[in-house]
Amino acid sequence: MKNESDKLLQFPKLRQVAESEIARMHEDKTTDAKADELLHELHVHQLELEMQNDELQRTQMALADSLSRYVSLYEFAPVGYLTLNENGVIDEANLVSAELLGENRATLLKQGFQRFVSPEDSACWHQYFQKLVQQYDKHTSCDVKMRRADASAFYARLTCLPLGLKNSMQVDSGKLTVRVALTDISEIKLAEQELRVAAAVFESREGMMVTDAHSIILKVNKAFTDMTGYSAQDVLGKTPHLLRSGRHVEDFYAVMWSGIHHTGAWQGELWNRKKCGDLLPVWLTITAVKSEAGEVSNYVATFTDITARKVAEDELQQLAFYDSLTGLPNRRLLLDRMHRAIATSARTRRHCALMFVDLDNFKGLNDSLGHDTGDLMLKIVAQRLGISVREGDTVARLGGDEFLIMLENLSEDPQEATALTEMIGNKILAAINKPFQLVGHEYNISASIGITMFTDHRYSVPELQKQADIAMYQAKLAGRNRLRLFKPETFTDSPTQYFKV
Repeated sequence: MKNESDKLLQFPKLRQVAESEIARMHEDKTTDAKADELLHELHVHQLELEMQNDELQRTQMALADSLSRYVSLYEFAPVGYLTLNENGVIDEANLVSAELLGENRATLLKQGFQRFVSPEDSACWHQYFQKLVQQYDKHTSCDVKMRRADASAFYARLTCLPLGLKNSMQVDSGKLTVRVALTDISEIKLAEQELRVAAAVFESREGMMVTDAHSIILKVNKAFTDMTGYSAQDVLGKTPHLLRSGRHVEDFYAVMWSGIHHTGAWQGELWNRKKCGDLLPVWLTITAVKSEAGEVSNYVATFTDITARKVAEDELQQLAFYDSLTGLPNRRLLLDRMHRAIATSARTRRHCALMFVDLDNFKGLNDSLGHDTGDLMLKIVAQRLGISVREGDTVARLGGDEFLIMLENLSEDPQEATALTEMIGNKILAAINKPFQLVGHEYNISASIGITMFTDHRYSVPELQKQADIAMYQAKLAGRNRLRLFKPETFTDSPTQYFKV
């Protein structure tokens, strides 16, 4: 019993020892956990440092790449970049600006920028730069003429950005610099000049029209409007077809466009019609405008009003080929038509006739009444002759009271042709025999007519005239107021003796 009691007395000590041992073991575990935690933190920090180092390297590489791109852009951009100080001295310049100014970059630095401004724009640049320095928060640009180191000139656009520091009182407290972007605009200036010239030409006194490749009207000038009566609103979006006069056949336009397609241009005389309906003769020039690829992009038409010229030509034509008193064709025009009639007759075998008409006793009447009254009678006779013949026949005045009438395309049968000619001749005699009302009085007069027939080149034009003349005198010898047909067989000698002129 005593031994057991002693054992029980020892239990509290063992328990303490056990608890102490347990506490020690716990402390050892805590220490190990802290060591593990510290080791973990060291590993994390090492990884963070490695990651930071990688990121730093990437950032440095990106900065280096960015710097390389910046240098490339700055040095080789298609624009010259310069930095000027507040005195206008060049502190920095890229390679392009040195090339534009025709100067080595090392030599360019520390030079006054104004040295490279052309003398005629020097004062303008000075005023602009001073204003820029005084109000350097303004971003502006100006165009000036520049002069390279070799004295050659070019036009430049200067886009300027002043940079500087200001304190809280808005007083300058830092160094002022001006960044300048220098762009060569010589081609732009040249294009602007060409446009101004083109605009001046377009608004010239000549009418102008611009169409697209499909002949749709895009633009017309004021001269076109004045000339045709059509406003721009009337014609834009339409084709030049609305100007057609109807005086040209389709073959004319086909030939015109064929010339344009083959040579790129055409010019010639053309009849247009105004908005009011009047005819408008013009000298027209059409030019095809082609792209760099050689395709037609536009057509430009230039019109010159030739109305005055046509009037002058008509007057000259009238003087050269028509009788000034009666307006009938004269001898010159008649001869030309007779040559053509002979050629046509020889081809078609249809007979023609030439009539020589001479008024009977006109000289006495003209002397007694006066030349003005006589001229009036001749005009009336010309009118009566004109309405007595067929359309296409020619009535001409030789001079005085003598007229020639040519009848064409009568008949292939000689008897039918002669009968038709005699019928027209009698109609003429009847027309002339009608009374004339002149200056309040009535007068009568008659005519003698000689006729010759022809179909080919057997006789010349002068010979035919002589035959008609001979027949006319036969009519007068027969008593006047009648007609006679020339017949060579009625002459005992050779008829050619009468044909000498």
